[in-house]
Amino acid sequence: MASLSRLIRLAVGALAFLLLVSAGPVPANAQQVNPTASSVKEQQLLQELNRIQGRITIPDQRAGVLEQPAGRDWREFRNVTLRWIGGIAILGMIGVIVIFYLTRGMVRLESGRSGRTIVRFNAFERFTHWMTATCFIILAISGLNITFGRPLLLPLIGFEAFSEWSQWAKYAHNYLSFPFTLGVILIFLTWIAGNIPNKVDVEWVKRGGGLFGHDHPPAYRFNAGQKAIYWIVVIGGGLVAATGYTLMFPFYLSGIEGMQIAQIVHSIVAVLFVAAMLAHIYIGTIGMEGAFEGMGTGTVDVNWAREHHALWLDGQNARPGGAGSQSAAQPAE
Repeated sequence: MASLSRLIRLAVGALAFLLLVSAGPVPANAQQVNPTASSVKEQQLLQELNRIQGRITIPDQRAGVLEQPAGRDWREFRNVTLRWIGGIAILGMIGVIVIFYLTRGMVRLESGRSGRTIVRFNAFERFTHWMTATCFIILAISGLNITFGRPLLLPLIGFEAFSEWSQWAKYAHNYLSFPFTLGVILIFLTWIAGNIPNKVDVEWVKRGGGLFGHDHPPAYRFNAGQKAIYWIVVIGGGLVAATGYTLMFPFYLSGIEGMQIAQIVHSIVAVLFVAAMLAHIYIGTIGMEGAFEGMGTGTVDVNWAREHHALWLDGQNARPGGAGSQSAAQPAE
């Protein structure tokens, strides 16, 4: 009987313990589990895997996130993918330019210089172009330093010099973005009327734009190639400006994830922008005889205008005081 009594007391004690445990508070994690929605929440759980976040006392609670999965993807893009995209685009364009120059050479004036010039760009247009171009070159160099500076420049000049250079490059990149944006806006407003695509541009493209052989397809003030550069500047410049200001003034428009997307768009558009401008610089300097004079002095030789922009020259001749008059066409010095 004594042993039976002990067994009864043991059973009653075990039952009481189980009741106390089951009546205790439910852990916080257990309260969040919803078996019927587990399949819906699976992707969210995977996205939060390895997320490092803590509690902070400052008002901005976003500062409590130390590491997130999207951040690792962004780092992989910035350190690997972007370098491949930029390297292929920029070095590829340089390679194409070198091959084209070695095989085709400078596009020469077929009929030589006439000794007369015609105004192509006025002072305001040239100011707008050179202000935007100067800012773009500095922005391109300082921006490429962020992507390629550490693996390429740092080993050559050392940590101290690279740090000093990168700091000044950052200042230049931030502050020169404002006149660059103004320049893009002025370019858009100043030349929009002459850069609407038309049927003449289709024919110009079909005939290779006069870059091959001795063909010179007619064009208005801006040919199809120049119109393409115009829209690259307007659209590309607008995108890099908008995304750049999102990064320069963080958290005003989006959180971390939005800023990462802005940086991806900013960097991809920027390296493609640089590649396109290399082609533009080539054609405007050593690629075509007489082309630089339009933005350098504002005037071009009449024969250059006739070979490359015959329709525009005809329009100028038809105006009072046109190319045939003393006021528009002047002897070259």
